[in-house]
Amino acid sequence: MNVQLSPKQIWTLMSGLMLGMLLAALDQMIVGTALPTIVGQLGGLNHYSWVVTAYLLASTASTPLYGKISDLYGRRPLLLFAIGTFLVGSLLAGMSQNMIQLILFRGIQGLGAGGLMTLAFTIISDVVAPRERGKYQGLFGAVFGLSSVAGPLLGGYFADHNWRWIFYINLPIGIIALVMIDRLLRRVPFKRQDHKIDYLGAGLLVASVVSLLLATSWGGKEYAWSSATIIGLFAAGAALAAAFLVVETRAAEPILPLRLFRTVTFSISNLAAFILGVGMFGGIIYIPMYLQIVKGYTPTVSGLQMLPMMAGIIITSIVAGRSISKIGKYKWYIVAGTVTMTAGLGLFTQLQVATPLWQTAIYMAVVGIGLGLCMQPLVLAVQNAVGPKDLGVATSTSTFSRSLGGSFGVAILGAVLSTKLTSWMTELMPKAVAQLPREQAAKLPKDMSALLTSPQEIAKLPGVIKGAIQDSFVNSLHTVFWVAGAVSLVAVLVALFLPDKTLKGAPSPEAAEALAESSAL
Repeated sequence: MNVQLSPKQIWTLMSGLMLGMLLAALDQMIVGTALPTIVGQLGGLNHYSWVVTAYLLASTASTPLYGKISDLYGRRPLLLFAIGTFLVGSLLAGMSQNMIQLILFRGIQGLGAGGLMTLAFTIISDVVAPRERGKYQGLFGAVFGLSSVAGPLLGGYFADHNWRWIFYINLPIGIIALVMIDRLLRRVPFKRQDHKIDYLGAGLLVASVVSLLLATSWGGKEYAWSSATIIGLFAAGAALAAAFLVVETRAAEPILPLRLFRTVTFSISNLAAFILGVGMFGGIIYIPMYLQIVKGYTPTVSGLQMLPMMAGIIITSIVAGRSISKIGKYKWYIVAGTVTMTAGLGLFTQLQVATPLWQTAIYMAVVGIGLGLCMQPLVLAVQNAVGPKDLGVATSTSTFSRSLGGSFGVAILGAVLSTKLTSWMTELMPKAVAQLPREQAAKLPKDMSALLTSPQEIAKLPGVIKGAIQDSFVNSLHTVFWVAGAVSLVAVLVALFLPDKTLKGAPSPEAAEALAESSAL
């Protein structure tokens, strides 16, 4: 049963929720851009990857817990806790004096971030009927598009001035979101009930996810994929996951009710979200790398060059959301989105060192349009498939599936890039070095692949060496995008099996008036 809010209240609540989501969506992009500068000042290069891993572990593992606990105790206290935790982590991260502190405080940030996105989707599902959610959730998709460009821009700017403001900037945004959400959610009643918390299931779930994410984060970097550590982590993750499933079948109030997977729409939507998460990172992570390493743009400028992708995501998220609310169907938007994204990733296999920027911009726009068409409708499909009492856990499961897919995607595509890059540089670099005078060749760095984290250093190399590195990287990217495109094609096939359900409810006068007001702004 949806709580009736006035049009003004709905849009005020949306503004607060979007600010909260922006915090989480922006954080990874902005930190990743400035991380080399941060490590240079704090030291501890050997802990470099942990700054990202700590955040990823905490956010992904906590996501499904927020959904279930909010179903038990209400959305407001959980969302306020998530925002508060994220802000505390941001403040402490900005004050970090060494890498160990930064890693710890990034973990605290991640713990809060796990609830920001999933609870935003859930709260809108509480106050807006399924038929009307599309237009609102489409705006959430626009937040992701904005963060994909604003993150590198802000990260590059603060890296050049004061990196601590990368974290401090979260404070005013978060406080505004906190005040807006707290005031409006007080109007949404929640009846407290006695519950049995599935502590054992929650513990097994978190332990399983942490083991799997550590394996994918460390594999091929900290340890070889065939090492006892990585194999042991995968084995532990699988064993803990099996134990979790057994416990969930017996728990009085399971943290993740397995009965939900009996619903075809729920199961297929989550599978599609997972696969989409694996494939989409080929379009988001490696395009900025191409712009910086091959084209020589700074992080700030490369962020501006990502505008076509951002425009594609924002425009199609909003248009698709409104269209879904109007016609009451979502399946073919998901199918069209996955098809378009697959086509965009396929286009990126044609990239060359000399590819003009306008052509790259078209490829980016295609990928952005695909993402905008399918990301939010998948969440909508899951929400439409469950009852009100399961909205929180269902929404968090969808978010969790995409995050987990993204984590595996980063590991898989990263391993592909590393393997192909080693192969191509082994082939091309000796030929390039042979063209240099012996004295100049002797001054070259021994590990050329290490230069890929510093486009500025690549630019200083002799022309033939720089060309060999760029050719090696572009050729390796072709394989990465072929793999990402193949994974995305699987998402298309899965989406075709999604039942073509009609959204529950009918367009309400309140929602229609809210839409009219937003259009007039």
